[in-house]
Amino acid sequence: MSQPAFQVVRALAATLAVQAMVTMATLTVPVFAPEAAGDIGLDAANIGIFASLVYSGAMTASLLSGGAVPRFGAIRMSQAGLAISIAALALITTAWWPGLALAGFMLGIGLGPATPASSHILTRHTPARLSSLVFSIKQTGVPLGGMLAGALVPLFALELGWRGASWAVAAMCALCFLAIHPTRRHFDIELRGDRQGIGGNVMAPLRLVLANPVLRRLCFASFFFAAIQQCFTVFLVTYLVKGVGMGFVAAGLTLAIAQLAGIVGRIAWGGLADWIGRPQPVLGALGIAMGIAGFAAAWFTAEWPYWAIVAVSIVLGATGVGWNGVFLSEVARIAPGDQASRATGGALFITFFGVVTAPPIFGEIAALTGSFGHGFVVFAAGALVSGVAVLRGRRAD
Repeated sequence: MSQPAFQVVRALAATLAVQAMVTMATLTVPVFAPEAAGDIGLDAANIGIFASLVYSGAMTASLLSGGAVPRFGAIRMSQAGLAISIAALALITTAWWPGLALAGFMLGIGLGPATPASSHILTRHTPARLSSLVFSIKQTGVPLGGMLAGALVPLFALELGWRGASWAVAAMCALCFLAIHPTRRHFDIELRGDRQGIGGNVMAPLRLVLANPVLRRLCFASFFFAAIQQCFTVFLVTYLVKGVGMGFVAAGLTLAIAQLAGIVGRIAWGGLADWIGRPQPVLGALGIAMGIAGFAAAWFTAEWPYWAIVAVSIVLGATGVGWNGVFLSEVARIAPGDQASRATGGALFITFFGVVTAPPIFGEIAALTGSFGHGFVVFAAGALVSGVAVLRGRRAD
């Protein structure tokens, strides 16, 4: 293997591992919630609040990381995120409600640097012809972290108790911290000081993406793409069980199949974008496809055959979960000069805003109308319109 190719593999391995571990950390509490319910008093509403705290922290950290990564180094910031995640997982074991709320926000702070840091590294070491594919493979760390949480946390909780599960995940994050440390000498180079400091530049990433018309269009599209992705992930099982009358096991299997489609989609769309050399039309088409699939999901009833519901869920998973890598690659490519991490931080602030705000809105729509389908219609329309806007805007540029 040539040295440049080895650098790409090393960069991809390090960033993928960090993304998977910090994602797993954020999902640990929702996964062991049934085991911890007696000690912490977690119910569905409280888990929703916890998730909102996580992504509120991620929004904040995304802005801060945009300027911190080039100043302190991408690997160092990734290690900082892992360290904060470890501290949050330790705090969770106290079963103290204020501490649990703080831990949720801290887990978001730990998650926030992962993507700006990876964009900083991958932009420097990935050939342009492979950018979308490499970014998309790295973004599979998100569903990979979810799969690890789903597979391992219940086992940890049964064997060690829910507190032991939290410590076990913290230990995995610590191992990742140590494993990526040797890569600092390869990737934390050419660091740049900043006379204004991190706090003085906190809004610079957001100003950067909003000032660029192409980045602005892509980021607003990402708000709706992230919104339908989060609503689909959070509400699909409940929708299928309560709204359609499907069995719990079958509904869970449907979501698992859709998430697997998302992993495949992330890699496939990245490869397609690199092959045709036009990422934005791919993003636009994905927005239209997820909008159409979202409209179809709104019409699920007990009369639908199971295979048809699964087929629609696969399309929604492949598009609504699979768009992120192409989006982040394009943001890094368009970013002026050496501003990939800063542009990524600003873009993720808008993306995470969709993640934070969409589920409460979706839930309120369902409560007011008595139907989960109406929530899918609203956010499917947003994704569809955004996809069309990306396509039309690309032709006009």
